[in-house]
This record gives sequence, C-alpha cells and structure tokens, in this order.
Amino acid sequence: MRWTHLVAVFAALIALSGGSYLYWQYSTASRLPDGIAGSNGRLEAERIDVASKYPGRVAEVIVSEGQWVKTGDLVARMDTSEIDAQLREARAAVAQARQQKVQAQALLKQREAELEFAKSEFERKTRLAEREVVAQEQVDQARTALRTAEAGVAAARAGIDLAEATIKSAEATVERLESIRADADLTAPVDGRVQYILAHSGEIVAAGGRVVTLIDLTDLYMNIYLPAREAGLVGIGSEARLILDPAPQYVIPATVTFVASKAQFTPKSVETAEERDQLMFRVKLSIPQTLVEQYQDRAKAGVPGVGYVRLDETVTWPEWLNVKLPQ
Repeated sequence: MRWTHLVAVFAALIALSGGSYLYWQYSTASRLPDGIAGSNGRLEAERIDVASKYPGRVAEVIVSEGQWVKTGDLVARMDTSEIDAQLREARAAVAQARQQKVQAQALLKQREAELEFAKSEFERKTRLAEREVVAQEQVDQARTALRTAEAGVAAARAGIDLAEATIKSAEATVERLESIRADADLTAPVDGRVQYILAHSGEIVAAGGRVVTLIDLTDLYMNIYLPAREAGLVGIGSEARLILDPAPQYVIPATVTFVASKAQFTPKSVETAEERDQLMFRVKLSIPQTLVEQYQDRAKAGVPGVGYVRLDETVTWPEWLNVKLPQ
C-alpha cells in the first residue's frame, strides 16, 4: 500500500508540473500583442559525418562522444600499414629513376666523346684519301663509325629523357600515395561537438563509411511553422526571440534567416480563405554565431522551446520577451 501511495503521489506531481507548463504556454500565447507570432520548435544544428574516403580498417578513434573539437583536429585514424609499404616502394622507385638519369648522363658524355673521336677520324681519313694515302674503304669505315657514334649520342639523350619521365611518373605515384596516406587521418571539417562514434578501432569500413558524426553548433537555429497569413508578413532579417523549455527564465535573441516559399503542411483542398490559412510555412530562426561561441559549452541541439517573430517592425517587444541571457 505504501508503494502504491508513492506511485500515486509521483503521478500527481508529474500531472501538476505538466499542467503548469501547459498553462504557462497558454498564458504566454494569450498575452502576445498584435504584430508578434509564436510557435513551438526545437533547437537544431547541421550534422556532419566524418567518413573514410577509402575502404579500410579503423586504427584508432581519438575523440569521445560529447567532446568539443575545432576545425582540423584529428578525430580518427585509418590503418595505413599497406599504404605505407606502397609509399616506401614508390619512393624507392623515385630514387632508382634518379640514379638511372645519372647513368644516362654519364653514358651521354661517353657517347659524345666517341662522336668527337669518330668525327676527327673521319675528317683525317677523308684528307688522306684525297691524297691517295689511304684506301676509300677506310673512309667508308670511318663514315660508318661516325654515324654509329651519332646514333649513340641520340640514344643516350633519349635515355636521359626517359629517365626524367620515369622520375616524374614515380614522383606522381608518391604524391598520389601521400594523398591517400593523408586522407587516412580523419579531421574535423568544422568546429563542433561529437555526437556519435559510429565505428571503433579494428572495424572495417567501406569507401565513404562514416566513423564520427559532428554537430556544427556554429549554425544553431530553430524551425517554427506559421500559417500563411503570418508567414507572409515575416521578413528576412527580422528580429526573433527564443525561449527554451529547460530554461524559461532566459530569452535568446535570434534572426529570421529563411522563410519557406512552399507550404510544409497542405490540406487536401485550398479553395477558401479559411483553408488557405491552414497552410503552414517553415521559418528559420538563427542564433547569432558570436552568441553561440560565447555559450558553446551550454549549446546543444534537440532542446524544445518556443520561437517568436515580429510581423510588424514597429511593434515593441513585450517586457517578458526582452533579451535575457545567463551571466
């Protein structure tokens, strides 16, 4: 009986608190002056998935859920043992190609020396043949040796060009592998809070596999829905106010940054003015980034509340909607 009594008391307290909240909402809405509209909503932020560009094994997840990270912070590492081996092989190929270029350059010098000797020998035997000192056969042999030496020089120069092309190809392979290696370090693309850890050390993920999910709290906003007659009066850049359910004593400033051009909720027919008034349009109320940064330790998405917008810029905010922030 004692336990039943405690449960009944607890249920009564819940009902009382819920009724008090509903009464507060009703009384608040009833004292909204003309030119100000309000609607329920919840704080939202953009969700960003940090994913692996290539398939592989997760080596380490460095962050934890709820942790605040900044742009460029390392959040996870992929296993790189295979790519590291390929990178060492590619760097060795670069060194080998450079050595081949050195050999080709040395061979070119040798072939150029042979060409100089073949030229002088051909010229000498040509002069001797004119004086009939040597036979024409020796001149022909010298001419053949000269052409062979010229071909050797051309081949040596081509060998240098080939070595340079091989170096560039090997260096490009190194750059490609270094890029893949760099992509193995998963970093935060924006400042935000870690919401989920989707993969852990040792798990295999596919290309594009998500590892960590971040919430971009630099863009914190609330979506509210207003009927057509009110949404049509809301201007981009208009002032707004937010009151969150967990902290109704505070009033947060916001700005209208988006008004939907199409209704989100459409009845089956919109033939009458009353039916058209049932069309609901999404209005985005964004909290200033400087304010979010100031209270980033308290900022979080998913918190329910109420958003208020001015339909008439000449209307003054009531006292209970004046900005009030925690100190």
